[in-house]
Amino acid sequence: MKGLIIINCKNYLEIAGEKIFQLSEIAQDISERYKIEIMIAPPQNSLFYLSQFIKLPLICQHVDDEKIGPTTGFIIPEIAKSYGASGSLINHSEHRMEHANIKNAIERLRQLNMFSVVCASTSKEVGELSRFNPDMIAIEPPELIGTGKAVSKVNPSIITESVKEARTYSKNVKVICGAGIVDKTDIQSAINLGSQGILLASGLIKSESWKNKLIELSEGFE
Repeated sequence: MKGLIIINCKNYLEIAGEKIFQLSEIAQDISERYKIEIMIAPPQNSLFYLSQFIKLPLICQHVDDEKIGPTTGFIIPEIAKSYGASGSLINHSEHRMEHANIKNAIERLRQLNMFSVVCASTSKEVGELSRFNPDMIAIEPPELIGTGKAVSKVNPSIITESVKEARTYSKNVKVICGAGIVDKTDIQSAINLGSQGILLASGLIKSESWKNKLIELSEGFE
């Protein structure tokens, strides 16, 4: 695979009901055609349904560091895996966690052979979270999320600094970037700065054509 796209569907109504399946089918077709690794983070309650039909890696938008058993209203890694999840986003700017809980969640996912995509707001936080050795860290300045202003263009140094910080503590963690990505030039800029993939949401979900937008984004890795 020549690139990585993680689609965070959030709770947008554009993917409500059967629409999440339609998006996932399009993503699966484009992943196969363009040899791009695509992961989908759907609303939690659609994980099991999608896992019955979609071969792409499905990941949680969040997991809680809560115990198995009497913990009402939480999504824990063990249950997420039973629903077909391969991994999870952790510490997204819209669902922040304490660092101790992030560390525990990463370890629980690892024990279940699930992968972790930990979000960070600053390059300094990238370094701090790299100590926990997650599989990936996504640098996403919260002020740029959903703005259409790509971090790779507005604040390119935060990507290079994040890669440097990550390498200080871990040789294995992949650094990807998100926030404001809307077209293939945003991806090209990010890759040139050292990012190994992208995390996006509204730039795709709210586009006029999911298929055309995913094709365009895939071309950014060529």
